[in-house]
Amino acid sequence: MRKYFGTDGVRGVANTELTCDLAYKLGRAGGYVLAQGDHRVKVVVGKDTRISGDMLEAALISGLMSVGCDVITVGVVPTPAVAYLTKKYNADCGVVISASHNPVEYNGIKFFNKDGYKLDDAIELEIEKYIDDIDKVECSPIGEHVGRRIHKHDAKKDYVNYLKSIINVDFKGLKVVLDCANGAAYEVAPTVFKELGAEVVSINSNPDGNNINDKCGSTHPEQLKEAVLEYKADLGLAYDGDADRLIAVNEKGQIVDGDHIMILSAIYLKKNNKLAQDTLVVTVMSNIGLTIAAKENGIKLATTSVGDRYVLEEMKNSGYNLGGEQSGHMIFLDYNTTGDGVLSSLVLSKIVLEENKTLSELASVMTQYPQVLVNARISNENKNKYMEIKEISDEISRIESLLDGCGRVLIRPSGTEPLVRVMLEGKEEGQIKELATNLANLIQEKLS
Repeated sequence: MRKYFGTDGVRGVANTELTCDLAYKLGRAGGYVLAQGDHRVKVVVGKDTRISGDMLEAALISGLMSVGCDVITVGVVPTPAVAYLTKKYNADCGVVISASHNPVEYNGIKFFNKDGYKLDDAIELEIEKYIDDIDKVECSPIGEHVGRRIHKHDAKKDYVNYLKSIINVDFKGLKVVLDCANGAAYEVAPTVFKELGAEVVSINSNPDGNNINDKCGSTHPEQLKEAVLEYKADLGLAYDGDADRLIAVNEKGQIVDGDHIMILSAIYLKKNNKLAQDTLVVTVMSNIGLTIAAKENGIKLATTSVGDRYVLEEMKNSGYNLGGEQSGHMIFLDYNTTGDGVLSSLVLSKIVLEENKTLSELASVMTQYPQVLVNARISNENKNKYMEIKEISDEISRIESLLDGCGRVLIRPSGTEPLVRVMLEGKEEGQIKELATNLANLIQEKLS
């Protein structure tokens, strides 16, 4: 059972749950576990713009250096930049200090291995074992064997140059609005678009330590919609705090979510014979409209549980190169090992230019069906028993028959609360809202 590491590193409210003491122990225990061998370990450390980042970075790298690790600090960069730079600098590990799309009071510490992937579960559990008994870390080098801190001033430039080499297209004539969420992309994203020749309007690109994700970015695209219309831009692009997600806005000020961006990218890659096995990896939460669009365009879907870690596992295990989530977390595995919002935004912009169509025209390839989500509160021990009750299974069958292939029922037990989530999709929002509510009430009545 994990005590510290969740699905996306160690997270919590900075200075109460994620303390300097814990950050130091993470560095010391992590460095010790990774340093099993006869070479000097190198670790790349980056962060987002939240105020607690400097504090936690100081504690973390002190722990790393105390066991002899050399730490390459790269400053404020997107999470995917750390994954890339870890490989570029031939480091043994990369660490990101960020809480992604969460409010400013939260922070997190996430490790990547030398290949830019999340650490294996066994290694995280080994690190946890030493955190709880830090005196067992029997490593206190002295003199020249103490770790060094090396600040890499040109790290952002290295990442920007890599992104430019992937896209390799002149963006002249393209006007974009970038909402950087006052987060990790605030320098990288405008720089790479400008250097590729685009006309750039940048909003929420003035981080003060406290305004990250504050009513802006991919989780709050309202400002972006207004700015696209005001500046008559070709498209708007919104990142989250650590820039591993992207949500777009078309020239009409309408949201283009992760499902739309994924299917557009899949169609484009397939057209250019670059979509591995003609397959896109999605989660069960992707809209049925994506399923229909994929079928119409000869694209196969591989479907996983919710969570980018499951998407990535399926991609690695089956040899696929494109996958993601409706939230805008997209993985282009030919180019990076984790979700990369800036890369996704560059790919989308390249498609708009090369297809010589507006984003609204391109996005019309997929019709988004209404989704309704209703929670049914039941006891924890009954969360997986809903199909065992005949009245419930009969009602699900009745609804599926009623939707007649133009909708679906998805029931997901919560991993953290005593409830199941009832999600329905269909053409008529009023109809599916009533059906979802009635089904949730039935589940609650039979299993509470």
